Amino acid sequence: MTIAVNTRFLSGKYLEGDGYFTYETFKRITKNYPEHRFIFIFDRNFDDQLVFNSNITPVVVGSLARHPLLWRWWYDVKVPAVLRKYKADVFVSCDGFCSLTTNLPQCLVVHDFAFLHFPSFIKKSHLNFYKKYTKRFLDKANSIATVSAFSKQEIISHYKVNADKIDIVGNAAKEIFRLLNSEKKQETRDKYSNGKEYFVYAGSIHPRKNLQVLLKAFSVFKKRQQSNLKLVLAGVLAWKYKSFIKDLKTYKYKNDVVITGSLDESELVNVIGSAYAMVYMSLFEGFGMPVLEAMHCEIPVITSAGSSTEEISKGNALLADANDHEDIADKMMRLYKDEDLRNDLIKKGKPVAQEYSWEKTADLMWQCILKAYNNRNKAMP
Repeated sequence: MTIAVNTRFLSGKYLEGDGYFTYETFKRITKNYPEHRFIFIFDRNFDDQLVFNSNITPVVVGSLARHPLLWRWWYDVKVPAVLRKYKADVFVSCDGFCSLTTNLPQCLVVHDFAFLHFPSFIKKSHLNFYKKYTKRFLDKANSIATVSAFSKQEIISHYKVNADKIDIVGNAAKEIFRLLNSEKKQETRDKYSNGKEYFVYAGSIHPRKNLQVLLKAFSVFKKRQQSNLKLVLAGVLAWKYKSFIKDLKTYKYKNDVVITGSLDESELVNVIGSAYAMVYMSLFEGFGMPVLEAMHCEIPVITSAGSSTEEISKGNALLADANDHEDIADKMMRLYKDEDLRNDLIKKGKPVAQEYSWEKTADLMWQCILKAYNNRNKAMP
C-alpha cells in the first residue's frame, strides 16, 4: 500500500502540536510497516533527518500553505496531483484539513476546535475558513482520529458525525520528562524562584490559558496562607498577551510571579520537575499535555474540571472550576496543607502518565488509516 502523508508541519528545530504528533506517530508507523511505501508531502524544504526510514519518499509541493487561499490551492490542486503521480492508496492529514477534490480515501486527524470556543482569538480570515470548511472536511474523510474522548464528543455534538467514524488515538509526553533528583530541583529553584518552592503553569501566555483567573487564585492563596511559595509561568508570550502583562505590573504579588519566557525542552523539564505542583486551569484543550508532563516528573496536578485534562488525569488530579478563582485557590491550599494528599497524587499520577505512549498512539493511528482505506467505498456521515 502507498500512504501519502501531509507533513507540512513537520518542520523546524522544535516540533510542537500537529508537527510533533506527525513526527512521533509516523516515525514508528514507517518503521513498523516497512512493506508499505510512504509519501511525505512538504510545503517547504525539509531537514533530511525527517526522512527517518528508507520506505519514505519526500516530495516538496510549494507554495507555503499558510493562508486560506493557499490552503485551498495546496489541498485541492497540488496535493491531488501528487496523489495521482505516486498512485497513493490513502491520504493522511494530521492538521484537521483534507482535500475536497480527490476521491482517494482520507484519514483526518483533528486535535481540537478552539475556534468554536474562542473565535475572538482567531484571525478573521482563518476563522471564516474554519467555519466554512470544517464540516465539509469531516464529512469528506473516511476515518477521523482524535486525541481524547472530549474531542470526539465535540466532533459528534457540533458536526453530527457518526461516532463509528471517529477513533481516539491519544497522545503522549516526550520521554525527557522524568523525576529529578533533589540537587537539580534546588538548583532550578535557585535559578527561577530565589530558592523558594513554587506552583508552575506551563504553556503560552494567552487569554485562552486563563492566567488572569490563576493570578486571582494565587492572590487568595497568598493572603490566606502567608506562604513564600511563588508562581512560575513557563511559556512564551503569545497572541494578545499585552493585557496580561499590563495587569501584572499592578498585581500585588508581582514579585512572587516569574515569567520564564521561551525555554528549551531540557530547561522546561527542570522547571516543571522542580515545582511544588502544576496548576493548569486552561479554559479549553483538546488534550492538555502539561498534565502528563507533570505526572511523568512526579509532580501533583491541579486542573480544570469537566475538561479534557480531567479525562487525561483519570481522576488523579485535584479538580477545580476554571472560572472560579476561589475554587482554584481552595485546591492550592488543600495541596499545600495536606502533604499526604500531595504524596498520594504523586503516587497515583505516574502510572497514569505511563498509560500514554507513542507506541500505543502509533498502533491506534495505523488502525485508523486502515479504516479509511477499508471504508473507501462506504459513505459514512
